[in-house]
Amino acid sequence: MVSIPAQSPPQQYATHDVINQAPPLAPYDASDDRALLEGLRREGAGWAEDGIRQLGLRAGGEEAQEWGEQANRHEPELRTHDRYGHRIDEVEFHPSWHHLMRTAVAEGLAGAPWADDRSGAHVARTAGGLVWGHTEAGHGCPTSMTYAAVPALRAQPDLAKVYEPLLTSRAYDPELRVPTEKPGLLAGMGMTEKQGGSDVRTNTTLATPTGEPGVYTLRGHKWFTSAPMCDVFLVLAQAPGGLSCFLVPRILPDGSRNTFRIQRLKDKLGNRSNASSEPEFDRTVAWLVGPEGRGVKTIIEMVNCTRLDCVMSSATLMRKTLVEAGHHARHRSAFGARLFDQPLMRNVLADLALESEAATTLTLRLAGAADRAVRGDAGERPFRRIATAVGKYWVTKRGPAFTAEALECLGGNGYVEESGMPRHYREAPLLSIWEGSGNVNALDVLRALGREPDTAEALFAELALARGADARLDTAVAGLKDQLAETDQVGARRMVERTALALQASLLVRHAPHAVADAFCATRLGGDWGHAFGTLPAGTDLDAILERALPDRD
Repeated sequence: MVSIPAQSPPQQYATHDVINQAPPLAPYDASDDRALLEGLRREGAGWAEDGIRQLGLRAGGEEAQEWGEQANRHEPELRTHDRYGHRIDEVEFHPSWHHLMRTAVAEGLAGAPWADDRSGAHVARTAGGLVWGHTEAGHGCPTSMTYAAVPALRAQPDLAKVYEPLLTSRAYDPELRVPTEKPGLLAGMGMTEKQGGSDVRTNTTLATPTGEPGVYTLRGHKWFTSAPMCDVFLVLAQAPGGLSCFLVPRILPDGSRNTFRIQRLKDKLGNRSNASSEPEFDRTVAWLVGPEGRGVKTIIEMVNCTRLDCVMSSATLMRKTLVEAGHHARHRSAFGARLFDQPLMRNVLADLALESEAATTLTLRLAGAADRAVRGDAGERPFRRIATAVGKYWVTKRGPAFTAEALECLGGNGYVEESGMPRHYREAPLLSIWEGSGNVNALDVLRALGREPDTAEALFAELALARGADARLDTAVAGLKDQLAETDQVGARRMVERTALALQASLLVRHAPHAVADAFCATRLGGDWGHAFGTLPAGTDLDAILERALPDRD
């Protein structure tokens, strides 16, 4: 007979103890960012600091971080019909999505700044996005589109009078109902089509006038229409007078459903929490926004807003992944020392910190320009026009490389979904594609310089504010003046890149500590840099850079 050994206490069966692993980052303060708070004050929204700090604590809290994870794990689902066979074309979201949206709208991250008379309201919104974006990125799409829809809708005052108070509301109501019966609305966009993409002038969706002034019916198919559960959409279509802008409601004033057949949801690389759809219009009721044939002109102000949000979201991803990398490095040891104390890791983190601060500082400068421009500052309008396109091109281009390097700081731990880093990595490329890819924005900069000479004047006036502070910056600006006069399409990307770096450097020279500005100019302008992050030159004040970006709060 085989004897069975006596059972040992359960702990003796353990194969290992968990040691040398970083604890969860949450709860943490997502607003604990000196560059962000300094920029908030500098750009005229210091009055919002207390609210931003409170939002930062909430964004970094365990509950909000879990909302972000759950909203991406449980992706939206399309329901084309109800149980009885009626066409409903609805998208169901996980409750976490609604928690995120409700908070974002209540905190003024959608259309609220347009109804806020305080100077700096648009800056405060951008700072709020830089903080609340630490939760997850997908729900920033409908809030961004709602924010951007307001100035475009103002091209049709009678519609703006009805819908603007609802689009600027801080109330979130996800149900599809008659828009004017809701406490607040969200707006989406339907611009691109499969045959043209960014070349919206090739759109084939037709707009047919009805007997009622300003009312049309649409017939066509849109290729990328995000957030299909929004209440109203700005749509481009070909009217008798040319490409025009229209407002399309999901629910008509009589309570019936407008024809908005969702053919499918996009199976995207990232941005999984957000539904992007292909809707089909068939005798779909729409209201003209602006004159016929001026569709692109009508939506151009909207593009300025959404491009700023692309810059903001990229800067947010950079900051979020830098914080994750720094946290891991502080709590993980290898080869006899904490990763954070090892010189090569400090070089990597410091290099990332420079990039992150430059992105955040530029984002808030662009937000300040937007705020002052909409309040009538004629000098800020041309600067905003060119600098937003420059920032959209460069900051969003830096995002994927940045998040990949931050992920690598966690090693294999960063490559597993549970860390959250793969989600950030998949999100990063979207921001360069959305609202015009790199080529579109580079060409837009060329177009602005060629057709609007005051944009170049405004750009160099901004750069001149840092003249004499750093010889490397002065040399870069002088070379840029020559290059702008000679650049064609082939050299457009190089020119825009140099413009962005000079602009970021000028802001850091004026506003950041010497250690940050000097390292940025030495590497990004002076050429004392490698081809990957973590190649800062010997003598760089790594301690000062890291203390500013990742102070030890333990």
